[in-house]
Amino acid sequence: MSDPLLSLVSVGLLSIACQYLAYKIRLPAILPLLIVGIVVGPVFGVLNADSLFGDLLFPVVSLSVAIILFEGSLTLKFSDIAGHGNMVRNLCSIGVVVTWIVAATAAHYSLDLSWQLSFLFGAIVTVTGPTVIVPMLRTVRPKTNLANILRWEGIVIDPIGALLAVLVFEFIVASQETAITHTLIAFGKTVGIGSVLGLAAGYLLGLSIRKEWIPHYLLNTAVLTIILGVFAASNYVAHESGLLAVTIAGMVLANMKDVDVEDILEFKETLSVLLISGLFILLATRLNLQSVIDVGWGSVVVLAAIMFVARPLSVMASSIGTGLKLNELALLSWIAPRGIVAAAVSALFSLKLEEIGYEGAGIIVPIVFMVIIATVVVQSLTSRTVASLLKVRAPAPTGYLIFGGSKFNRALACEMLNQKLDVTIADTNWDAIREARMMDIPVYFGNPMSDHAARHLDLNTFGTVLIMSPYKQLNPLIAYHFEYTMGKDKVWALTNNEQSTRPSHQVSEQYAKKLTLFDEGVTYGYLASAIARESQVKTTRLSEEFSYEQYIKQYGERATPLIAINAEGKSYTFINGNSIEPKAGWRLISLIEPERDEGTTESANKGHHIES
Repeated sequence: MSDPLLSLVSVGLLSIACQYLAYKIRLPAILPLLIVGIVVGPVFGVLNADSLFGDLLFPVVSLSVAIILFEGSLTLKFSDIAGHGNMVRNLCSIGVVVTWIVAATAAHYSLDLSWQLSFLFGAIVTVTGPTVIVPMLRTVRPKTNLANILRWEGIVIDPIGALLAVLVFEFIVASQETAITHTLIAFGKTVGIGSVLGLAAGYLLGLSIRKEWIPHYLLNTAVLTIILGVFAASNYVAHESGLLAVTIAGMVLANMKDVDVEDILEFKETLSVLLISGLFILLATRLNLQSVIDVGWGSVVVLAAIMFVARPLSVMASSIGTGLKLNELALLSWIAPRGIVAAAVSALFSLKLEEIGYEGAGIIVPIVFMVIIATVVVQSLTSRTVASLLKVRAPAPTGYLIFGGSKFNRALACEMLNQKLDVTIADTNWDAIREARMMDIPVYFGNPMSDHAARHLDLNTFGTVLIMSPYKQLNPLIAYHFEYTMGKDKVWALTNNEQSTRPSHQVSEQYAKKLTLFDEGVTYGYLASAIARESQVKTTRLSEEFSYEQYIKQYGERATPLIAINAEGKSYTFINGNSIEPKAGWRLISLIEPERDEGTTESANKGHHIES
């Protein structure tokens, strides 16, 4: 493709298509991205990153990786890893050394590489990939401690692995008489400069955010350009120390008190998705398929050594004194996919070695890409099953997320909490959230399908979403979002009674099927007016003497059953058209209209009375 503008636009369009395909098939986006990159690159020759960017390719790659690592480090809260910091520290030190040695040894004897190239390859594949681990964790849903360990390792280990690769590269290009001295000097310089600049940049940026020195409309742009400036300056002073500097800067910002990085993080996440998508396609176009074929069966031995020897050994060696159980260590041993940093670093050093005429350097890239593809494919497809067999998946979610903080919703949430059901109210209305907080109801202020909610709201604890808000435009979006992440029959909404009477307000047939919460004709307006008439949310315990039939007979149309809880504590939501047959020992949470008899008015203050 000769037109650079057309090539750049094509990369963007292909990136979005791959991300959407990954979204639909529920696999990490790296798979379709790499496949498409190989197809449009070495297979058909439609696109070539070297021709498109020329000498700018690797500066662009380096800056992109810096942004990706900075965005990842902004999510690293020390409180998340409390009690498991030793495991993360060991994986990023002892584990790195074990993986490095095993991978290098396997590459040397299986692929007949020189020891220098073998150790460079080993250093590159020590890194795991946060860009593929995070989506994998959402699917696998391991215990919280394991998820935090894997997430922290994936982000922290990237600059460490890149630094190790830099040191090996410096050793290779140095003269043999001064190689060790040269490497030690490079190590001290890289760590020192990267740490100092990272700490200083993170603290000063945090201070400027806290003091509001930067106008809000300039904040995202300013932070981005400053971080890129720190990355470039650090690399200029000490070769390849920039990745360490931006990672430390992000961690400092994430853990400073009274520093709100949510807007920055949301902006960087959007940018990271774009960069990751484009980079994988561009780097894949540089693959030489003949080199991949020439690698032969030796690559299978190397891959087996990395997955079945290096990773388990590194986890076991890192676990000493951590108190983790054997089944937990087994899952940690299985999940270690490689990602964008491994791809970028391998391409960078392979090119540099080829430029100085180092024999055999071209084999590094195809081997690394094979490791990336194999680890992502195998572990993505099997990790959920492995976690289930090892019994380290988080418990099946049973909590309720209620979207909408109306007076009725607050009364229902209070009664559900009284009956030992986990419930959280989410709303974008601060007044509703404030009222719920005063009633000791767990709340989330904001849009529950936002990136902010994904970071701060433990969505894995919710098994059911009840949409009971007046926001007619937002309700369908919330429904579709949570149906995708949680599955069908987990998301229900109140009817609006407008599907057949107001054509201009009709909703899709798919969404209309979800508008069956509680009972026919139960709308947001009906619930609001019922509470205004001093209707009460009550819990009734059924027994042999007081059956469900007697309950219906006593209350009649005054009762709207909402939630049923069986004798074992499992809850069921009443849905129009679904038959629930409560039995003795069950509890019913219902909305009870007041008596219509003249002179009798029930007090709304009795809304949480429990009948027995």
